[in-house]
Amino acid sequence: MPLTSDIVATYRGPGRVVRRLLDLGEREDRALIFVMGFCVVAFVAQLPSLARRAHLEGLELNMLMGGALLGTVIILPLFFYLLAFVSYGAARLAGGRGSAYGARLALFWALLSSTPLVLLNGLVAGFIGPGPALTFVGLIWLGVFIWFWLAGLKQTQGRAE
Repeated sequence: MPLTSDIVATYRGPGRVVRRLLDLGEREDRALIFVMGFCVVAFVAQLPSLARRAHLEGLELNMLMGGALLGTVIILPLFFYLLAFVSYGAARLAGGRGSAYGARLALFWALLSSTPLVLLNGLVAGFIGPGPALTFVGLIWLGVFIWFWLAGLKQTQGRAE
């Protein structure tokens, strides 16, 4: 299935999509593409907010974008790999039988499939700015991301290695 169709299907049943992705076999390149895709989209989502900040505070936009690029595309994937490892350990302690790859897939797919809400959050941050609307959209993204992640983790850690 195309990536966009899988993202739409995740909003209807995240566990089924993760199960289908896991059935395709363990491919670390796929997991890496998922996390890097999310990080690139997250960087793009920050651009309206960075432009707003540069304009309002009189800062250099290129410097802000360079820092955001370094943090989002270089450092953030490493953090997500660490978070996936910690979630794998926690799942094992809770009786999970899945693989570390499954934990990475669940986290990285949850991130990638929540990108429409990340982009919406970026637009709200750029055009409206801080306030109740940004908080509301951020909470919706967080709730959807946690739902996707836990549903995917349940699917991947319920399987034998």
